[in-house]
Amino acid sequence: MAVKKARKRLNRVIELWEQGQPVYYTGAGPLTYENGKKMAKTWADFINVDFEHHAFDIAGLDLFMKGLVDGGPTKSGHRIPTVITTLPSNARTKEEVWANAWQIRHVLSAGVHGILHTHARQPDAVRAFVETCRYPFQTIGVGKGLGEGQRGAGGQAHPAEVWGVDARTYTNIADPWPLNPDGELILGLKLEDRECVANADLSAGVPGLSFAEWGPGDMGMSYGLPDAHDPPYPPIMEQARQTIKAACDKHGLKFLSSWNDKKLSVDQQVRKLIKEQGVMVMSGGGEPMAKAGRALTKRTMPV
Repeated sequence: MAVKKARKRLNRVIELWEQGQPVYYTGAGPLTYENGKKMAKTWADFINVDFEHHAFDIAGLDLFMKGLVDGGPTKSGHRIPTVITTLPSNARTKEEVWANAWQIRHVLSAGVHGILHTHARQPDAVRAFVETCRYPFQTIGVGKGLGEGQRGAGGQAHPAEVWGVDARTYTNIADPWPLNPDGELILGLKLEDRECVANADLSAGVPGLSFAEWGPGDMGMSYGLPDAHDPPYPPIMEQARQTIKAACDKHGLKFLSSWNDKKLSVDQQVRKLIKEQGVMVMSGGGEPMAKAGRALTKRTMPV
């Protein structure tokens, strides 16, 4: 009996996670075609496009994604680096997610590989987020924590071109991983305030997610501590971090965190994050942190 050959991943973050490897990211910089060509050879495993704090520039994102394609492939052999965006809106309530679903549709139609949604306070808002990212013919998880997908037909040709596949293939694989083992989308949450902490277990348990972070900057502000972004953390902050990490572990989500302790060397910070805290998405530290982490985990995929 012939053995089916595994399809090569388009999303190299998923490929790395499947190998048990942490991933490292960087910001996008200017959303231009020229910068996209440059960033195709980035040292990072994925590029974060920050629409939470910067202008929601879909025209620029389209140019940036085209530049990534024309500047590729990556040294790892992928068509383009993984691209994840935040959004101008939050996931505080399902009504907010529904009212701003157009933002989700627009970034996905530009060809990004994932979304990190901010201030995910309520589990029903998280469900609305996942449903908005899915096509209605995708049925994994429907009736088991999720309703029908809400993404419409007609916009798949452009992201399919970015991904280098035909439109039918795109609609089949533009689904959240690991809920759909063949999916190439990664959906994440910022659980970054007191209400997020209170609902962390329920929110992290919504099917269709792959990662989450605890957002120490916003978390500190939520507890009245505007300067508590970096360690050492006061007990209430440390408790929040551990609560969110426990929710991630329970539901199989990769944990995103930083550890910017000036008293520790880069190697010590990396070891603390990976070996002690089980972090699988490393925030901050730039290329030196990535080099140290890849050496520690004996990574083989080139960048």
